[in-house]
Parts: sequence; C-alpha cells; structure tokens
Amino acid sequence: MKSVQARIKGMHCAACSGRIERTVGGMDGVEAVSVNLASETMDLTYDPLVSSPEAVAGRIAELGFEAQFPAMTAEGGELEELRLDIGGMHCAACSARIERVAGALPGVGSASVNLATNSGSFVFDPARVSRRDIRQAIADAGFTTEVRSEAGNVFETRRREAQERLAAQRRELIPAFAFALPLLILTMGHMWGMPLPGWLDPMHAPATFALVQLGLTLPVVWSGRNFYLQGIPALLRGGPNMDSLVAIGTGAAFVYSLWNTAAMAVADPQAAVHLAMDLYYESAAVLIAMISLGKYFEARSRLKTSDAIRALMQLAPDTATLIRDGRQVVVPVDEVEPGDTLLVKPGERIPVDGEVVDGRSSVDESMLTGEPMPVGKAAGDAVAGGTLNTFGALTVAARRVGRDTMLARIIRMVQEAQGSKAPIANLADRVSFYFVPAVMLLAVASGLAWYFAGGESFPFSLRIFVAVLVIACPCAMGLATPVSIMVGTGRGAQLGVLIKSGRALQEAGGLDTVVFDKTGTLTHGRPELAAVTMVRGTMARTEAVYLAAAAESRSEHPLAQAIVRHARALELDPPEPDAFEAVPGKGIRATIGYRTVLIGNRAFMEDNGISLDDDQFAVDAISHYAGQGATVVFFASENKFNAVFAIADAMRDETPEVVASLKRNGLTPIMLTGDNEVTARVVAERAGIDAVIAGVLPDRKAAEIERLQAEGRKVAMVGDGINDAPALALADIGVAMGSGIDVAVESGDVVLIKSDLRALLTALNLSRATMTNIKQNLFWAFAFNVIGLPVAAGLLHVFGGPTLNPMIAGTAMAMSSVTVVGNALRLRFFNA
Repeated sequence: MKSVQARIKGMHCAACSGRIERTVGGMDGVEAVSVNLASETMDLTYDPLVSSPEAVAGRIAELGFEAQFPAMTAEGGELEELRLDIGGMHCAACSARIERVAGALPGVGSASVNLATNSGSFVFDPARVSRRDIRQAIADAGFTTEVRSEAGNVFETRRREAQERLAAQRRELIPAFAFALPLLILTMGHMWGMPLPGWLDPMHAPATFALVQLGLTLPVVWSGRNFYLQGIPALLRGGPNMDSLVAIGTGAAFVYSLWNTAAMAVADPQAAVHLAMDLYYESAAVLIAMISLGKYFEARSRLKTSDAIRALMQLAPDTATLIRDGRQVVVPVDEVEPGDTLLVKPGERIPVDGEVVDGRSSVDESMLTGEPMPVGKAAGDAVAGGTLNTFGALTVAARRVGRDTMLARIIRMVQEAQGSKAPIANLADRVSFYFVPAVMLLAVASGLAWYFAGGESFPFSLRIFVAVLVIACPCAMGLATPVSIMVGTGRGAQLGVLIKSGRALQEAGGLDTVVFDKTGTLTHGRPELAAVTMVRGTMARTEAVYLAAAAESRSEHPLAQAIVRHARALELDPPEPDAFEAVPGKGIRATIGYRTVLIGNRAFMEDNGISLDDDQFAVDAISHYAGQGATVVFFASENKFNAVFAIADAMRDETPEVVASLKRNGLTPIMLTGDNEVTARVVAERAGIDAVIAGVLPDRKAAEIERLQAEGRKVAMVGDGINDAPALALADIGVAMGSGIDVAVESGDVVLIKSDLRALLTALNLSRATMTNIKQNLFWAFAFNVIGLPVAAGLLHVFGGPTLNPMIAGTAMAMSSVTVVGNALRLRFFNA
C-alpha cells in the first residue's frame, strides 16, 4: 500500500468533501481516503497494483473537482522543483544548452528554461541529485543562477493562492453591495416612509420601477456568478452542494421577477402595477451579497488557521554560511548537504541539524523544547535547525538537512495532523452528504404545501421555497471539526506538544487512566551509581567497579551507563569486554580477560545458580537501598556474588504536581516499571501514585496495557518513545516524552517535545479544550439548521406568526460558517 496527500480544488461545503470520500472510497484498490474541507487536502492510501493517483484524479475530475498529486519518482519518492533566475543567456542556443546540461544530470526529470524571463524550472529526484549539483552544472556551462526563495514551498504557494482568492472575493463584494443597497432602499424604502420620485413610483411608472430594479440586480448577479457556474453543474451531475442551493434559491427569485417584468409589456396599467409589486429582485441580490460577505469572512478566518504553521516555518533561515576551501560562502539553505561545514554567527539561527565541531556558545532552543534558558553548546554537542545561536560563533557540521531536519519533521507532522479527521467528524459528514438533497425536497414540498394545501399565493410559496433553500447550508457542519483541529494542533505545536492526528485529539480528551513508565518519564532518566556494597572478602570495591564498567561498556541501558560514568569519574579506564551477551529484562553476561562477569537483577542471578543470601551485610544493604527507592543491581564474577550496586534516578521536580493535577481531573495515574515491588512502591509514593505495576519486563508492558483496556479503561501510556514502543502503540493514546532535540518524534500519538512532564497536562487540557470547541461548533452548525429550517418552511405562520424573509435566511446561513470558524480561532489563545 502507498499513501499520498493530494490537494483538492473546487470544494465549497461538506457535501463536496463527503461526495469525494464516498466516490473515491468505492474505487478498486483504494484502502482509505479522508478529505479535509478546511485544509482542502485528501489523504489517500491505495494499492499501486490496482489503482493510481491518475485514476483517482480522473474520477475526482468527473465529480467537478481538481485533485493535484505531487510528482512522484518510479520508486515512490516525491520529486522536487528548483526554480532559478539565470543570468548570462543571450539567445535560444544558451537556454537550449542549459536545458541539455541540466537535463543530462541523473535524477533530473525535466529542465525548462525561459529565455524571455531569464528563468528556469528543474524537476528532480532529491535522492539522486542535489540542488547544488544542478546549479553547479549550469555554472560550469558559463551561466549564473539565483534561487527564487519561494520555489518549492508548497505551503507558501497555497497561502499566497488563498490570499489572492481572498482579494478577488473582496473585489467582488464592492459591486455587490454598491448595487444591492440602493436596490434594497428602492424596494423597501416606501415601506419605511421614504417617498420615491414620480418617474420611479411603482404606482405611476411600474415598468420603470421594474427595469431599474433589474438594472441594479444584474451587476450583483454577475459578481456572484460563481454560485451558478459551480452550483448548477454540480446539481446536473447529481451532486448538489451549497452553491446549488444558493443558485436555485436566488435563481428562482430572479427568474420569477424577470418573468413578471416581461409580462408588464403586455399587461394593462392596473395589472402592471400589480406585477411591479410582485418582484423579488432585491431578495436575489441581497442574498448573493450577504452570502458572498459571509464566504469572505469565512475565507479570511480560515487563512488565520495556518498561522501556527507559518510561524514555525519562519524559524528556518533562508541562507547558510558555508565554509568551502577556507572561504565563507552564503548559499540558500536548500543547498546545504550532510557533511557540509557551516559557520553560525552570534544572533543567527542554525540552518540545519548538525554537530558542533568548533566554538562555544549558548543556543536558545525554546522553539523546540519550550525551555526558556539557553543551552550551552561546545564541540561534540548536537544542535537543531531553527534554534537561535545567542552570543558565540559556532562551526557546525551538517547532519540532517531539508525534509530530514527536526523542524521540518515537526512542521510535516503538524500539517498531517491538521489534515486528519477526528471520529466525531463522521457524524457531520454523514449528515451533510444527505443534507442538500433533503433540503431541496423539503423546499419543494414546503412551497407546494403552502400553495395547494395552505391556499397561499404563488409569491408566498416562492418565498418559502427560497428561504428553505438558503437557510440550510451544510458548510458550517463541514467546517465544525476540521477548523478546530487545525487551530488546536497548530497551537499545540507552538506550546511544544505535537498531536499527530484528529483521532488522537479526540481520544486524549476522553481518557480515564494514565500509565507512566518510570525511568525517563517520572524520573530524569539519567540514573547515577549511588552506592556500592561489597560482599566481605571477595574483591576490592575499585576492582568490582572496574570489571562492571568494562562489562557494561557495550550496553546502552541507563543503568549500565550509570556504572560506566561512575568508573570514569574515578578515572578508571575499563577495557572492552572480550565477549558480551545481554538477557533482556534481566542482565548481562560478559568476559573480561579470564573472568566471566554477571550483572543483573535477582532473577538473573538465581537463573545462574548464584545465591544472594550468604552475606547478611549484603542482604541488609539490599533491603536498605530498595527502601530508599534505588534500583539494586547485583554483581558476580566466576559464579560468586561479589557486590550490590545501588543506582538512583532522581525524580523530576514537577512529577508530584502533575500526578496531583491528573487526580483532580478524575484520571487514575499508574506506574508501570520493571523494578521490584519495594523499590517501585517507594518511587510511586514520592510521586503520589497509588497504583503500581512492578516487575514487568519490557516485552510485557504492552500486555499490561491490554489488560487495563480489557477492564474498560481508556488508557494513555506515557513513555520515552523508544523502549516503550509496543506499549505506546497499543494504548488508546501513546504519549512519547521528548528529551530536547533527541525526541523520538516518530513514536506515540502525542509527542511532548519539552523535557517537562507538565507538557502532558498541556496536551490533555488542549485536547479537552479542542473537543469542547468542536462540540460547540457542531451545536451551532446544527442549531442554525434545526431552528432555521422549520421557521423557513413556515411553521410559525401556521400558528399566525411571521415567515422568514429569504434575505434574513441568507444572512443567517452566512453567519453560521463565520460563527464556527471564529469560535475555532479562539483556540489560538489557549494557554495551559
């Protein structure tokens, strides 16, 4: 299966996105499809042996929409585009030569050079050729190049297109209101006591009165022509949408009025006056103007939902100072390659992920970790792209560039989350899919019922028909969930919390149990060797530390590293073991010289036939250390018990506060650890956790999560994202604790970039706030229709009340979408 995200153009409401989902989802070879109205994207998973993006795009085109898939290589990689301003061209031979030289490079799919604009566009496979290779090839041919900074930036391209559409909508509003307002005054003014001149009074000049109205209406209809150009074809294809409702509603009012205007030509004066009073041009014109105004406000608000992503993208610098042959060369950051040496001056942002090879400085990493204090950096330290070098010059070796940098991965993750759907959205999608056809039937039925059964006039029935059509817009339903997810996930990224999908957002808001891994989660994850107790008469303490450090030097386990660090602190230089074997969850066996060394827990020792109860002093020490919450590790050589190592990992300062907060919010915290019961209980008591699951091997943690779920709990697993991967994957929500720039961003449904457990509270509170926001949006979206539709159909009039003016109905419809988007934007100000 392959997954790809495409952009969808031409959607106007939830009926559009729902129709695409149903149609594409029914195609052979399509495993899953999710269309997001707010971000105008489609996530597609398909079998390449059965279907293809081209086939899907063709099917979508038949529905009246446009799908834009990224260009792909034969191996499934994504192609990139490089746009250059090219200098030095004089004739067609020059442009042809550049196309030939660049096109001959391996991995360049197409090369197009425009002599008139002195520019070129090159599509290439980044896995086979770099941007620098292409520019160098052109330079070798005798031409200069300058990168167009906006090239390849899909996000900025889309944002610019959205701004252009917004500007076009604003321009169309000017004639719409410039003609609709005088029309409204002309038709309604006499009701408010405003006299009309004789040549325009419908009682004396009905034809003029009608023709002036027609003249004022036509420019408004023209400004809103897209309602007809898009809504009527959609209706004819059998997939009516919001535009279809507007087109039919306003079109019916306009055509009826036009018919009456034409009828005046053959009518007698009295009949002409009657016809002049039966015109509805103003209904059509004001409806178009108001709905256009609502769509403009909606589009302007939706543009703000991407502000968080834009803020993250602006952290990445455009250029980098490359050190080449001892010279400093400023190059576009896109051309930096792994292995390049870069100079980062004070006050500059680090362009890519890398390692400091020279210099000393402090780096502000708050954009990644949320930690306000700058972090000291020297040779050997890792640095992340987008972070700010504060005062000293650093020489950095590039390690990860382009799409592989931490910042790029975070941005990509947030964008994917913003394009995902929460399960709660399915309700709105199902309703909106059937909503438009149902509304059309209801409008027809209401109009006919009032005309035939209610005995009302045709104009009255027409107003009912139009009001029902325009009050029932499913657009707000389609926007209710995705706009909240977009704003919520974007705000989370700004606060150092990555929520990777709409599902995770919804699940996190409904948890009742939070399971914590101990090491690295409740504690700092950097244990230290606190004490060594020797079995009397076996060997010297220094010798035991030396041998243990030698044995553990090949292990990456935190406890092993604690022993190795302690040995180095004693200025010991332990050798590499001659043989090494790790027994997961229990310990290690190593050979150093002629000695065989065992280090591990009690079970590991007993498995190897070693008794731990021969020395009462050691036995007492074991009990003492366990009672203090330290992890006890046993050391034996030549099958004889020699020493007890007590290793302690300090608890995070914020752990008790976080646990207490979870309890106040009705959540049950549980500690899950491989430590023995006594040690685990001591640590849990300090943290304020009542429930402990101790002595669990790493491969059994997932089974414990499964057991809790079988009890009916909604479980979040909080771990370091690496050792706890199976448990994180199985939990309803896996929360990966980050550790600065080394965060395992690929693990878990939620990633806490901050090395601070309080970020968990931020994630849970943000999830709840977002879910509350979604429910508010759905309430308002449905409320507008549930309340508005019966009123528009004339329910109040049955009991002697008023009917709903179509102009008010259209305004309410437009405001429903604006209300929903505006409510979602409140999440931008969320603070934990």
